[in-house]
Amino acid sequence: MEIDLTDAKKNLFKSLSNAVGSKSVIEAMETVPRERFVPPESRHLAYSDIALAIGEGQTISQPYMVALMTKALGVKSTDRVLEVGTGSGYQAAVLSMLTPQGKVLTVELVPSLAKRAKELLAELGYGNVEVREAVPIIGCPASGPFDAIIVAAAAPRLPGSLIGQMAVGGRLVVPVGTRKNQELIQVLRTGEGLSIHTLGRCRFVPLIGEEAFSKD
Repeated sequence: MEIDLTDAKKNLFKSLSNAVGSKSVIEAMETVPRERFVPPESRHLAYSDIALAIGEGQTISQPYMVALMTKALGVKSTDRVLEVGTGSGYQAAVLSMLTPQGKVLTVELVPSLAKRAKELLAELGYGNVEVREAVPIIGCPASGPFDAIIVAAAAPRLPGSLIGQMAVGGRLVVPVGTRKNQELIQVLRTGEGLSIHTLGRCRFVPLIGEEAFSKD
């Protein structure tokens, strides 16, 4: 049976618009069909403001958190963006809408999720997104520096490797803390150094790899 998500979608983005206040971010999120990025059994919840399981112990982030992090990233249309933690591919699709003359490189540690996201993003026409399987070093140093870096998993501390992949003028948004509780951190890189801001509490799955958490 076809599920009518019209009212739920309208209500969600009205709420996000009031809470986040970035017209460009909200318009990008409205354009991306979130229901395509969640499992079929969860599609009736696609426009609820909650995180949803996508398999392999991973989640698609709460829409409010996607909006907040994307706003904090300050993406420009020509930016080269790195996303760490592709997951379903939803965040990459939102970033694609905001960088029509740029590029989004997204890396995912779980091969099955990377494959699924790559196929779906291609099917939906997000042609400026490249999905790669992640390596132990966080991010993609060989393809940097990046104008913007967003991390969709929690690190125990600010990863030095990602700081090194930021261009001058670049922005990094990453959850930092324990496996259970984190603060969302925004890092700005200027010619003089780094400026670090705390954006509030959050809760993400753990980032796995060097400078991050172990698999156990």
